[in-house]
Amino acid sequence: MNAIDTPLFLAPSQTRVPPVTALDAAAPDAAALAALIGRVAAARDRTAFAALYKHFAPRVKAYLVRAGMVGGEAEDVTQNVMLTLWRKAEYFDPARAGAATWVFAIARNARIDHARRKREVAMPDMEEPEAPDTAPSAEALTLAAERDTRLRGALNTLTPEQRQIVQLSFFSDTPHAAIASALNLPLGTVKSRIRLAMGKLRAVLEEGL
Repeated sequence: MNAIDTPLFLAPSQTRVPPVTALDAAAPDAAALAALIGRVAAARDRTAFAALYKHFAPRVKAYLVRAGMVGGEAEDVTQNVMLTLWRKAEYFDPARAGAATWVFAIARNARIDHARRKREVAMPDMEEPEAPDTAPSAEALTLAAERDTRLRGALNTLTPEQRQIVQLSFFSDTPHAAIASALNLPLGTVKSRIRLAMGKLRAVLEEGL
């Protein structure tokens, strides 16, 4: 693997994921993080990537540890998440999701993939049972599409701050504490925004019934 294709091109002191001891008061905000990803996508800017690594790596590792990974596993998966950010930065669309939402979605998928590989290694000789024919009916697909449309419309009624937190919490399965760390917000603020957002979503969705 070419050194430019991996986060390990950073200095040795930067490659291990540091612990999250306190929020950095000078940490970049959401717009700055999006701009840094844009620089990585446009020019493979190593300085921008180093800033992203410093911000996200300890937060991703903390999320993985809270999700049940041991330290070594969490560190390895964190490195893979940051490598994915480096390689696929051009897929980030700030119009669709914030930088933290996008990175934690990568982390969630990496965690699921890691757990799946562990199960496969632990049970190499066990055949998977044949899946029953459970293809959804046309009616079920139509109802699901209608629900998705209503949900997207309801999400658009939220403030950008509320929408970002809902996406992290429910669509990316990110713990509240990890959201607070990623967005540099007090945990109480995160919980309050989620509570207000869910109340607003519930009201909007009930109106459409």
